[in-house]
Amino acid sequence: MNRKFLVLVLSAAALTTSAVAGEIYKYVDEQGNIHYVDRPTGESGEERMDVIYSGTSTAAVSAQVKRRQDYMEALDEARSETESRREAEAQARAEMEARAAKCQESRTRLESYLQAHRLYRQDDSGEREYLNDEQILEARRKAEEAIQKHCS
Repeated sequence: MNRKFLVLVLSAAALTTSAVAGEIYKYVDEQGNIHYVDRPTGESGEERMDVIYSGTSTAAVSAQVKRRQDYMEALDEARSETESRREAEAQARAEMEARAAKCQESRTRLESYLQAHRLYRQDDSGEREYLNDEQILEARRKAEEAIQKHCS
C-alpha cells in the first residue's frame, strides 16, 4: 500500500513539474559516431551537457489546439462564403445573359411583324393559316409586351 502511494505521489510530482534539469553525457567512439547517454561511461573525451526540460502545460496545448481549430473553421467558412458568392454571381450573369437573349429575340420578332406584308401561323396539321388585320395587331402588341418585359 505504501509503495503504491509513493509511486502515485512521485508520478503526480513528475507531471506537475514545469522544468526539470538533467545531465546528459556526450562522447565519440573509435569509429567517430556520436553517442548521448544519461550516465557517465568513462570514455575519453566524454563531455557533460546540462539539459533543461520544460514540461508542457496541458492547458496551453489545449488552448493552442482550440485556436488552431477556430482558425481552420473560420478559413473553411470564408472559403464557403467565397464559393457561394461566386455561384450567386455566375447565376446572376447567366440570368442577365438569358434576359438579353430574350430581349433581342423579342425585338427581332417585332421587327419582322412590322416589315412583313402577311403573317401566318401553322395549324395542327402543319398548314399555314394567315392572320387577319386584327390578329396581326394582337401579335404585334404581344411582341411589344415581350420587349417591355425582357428589355427594361
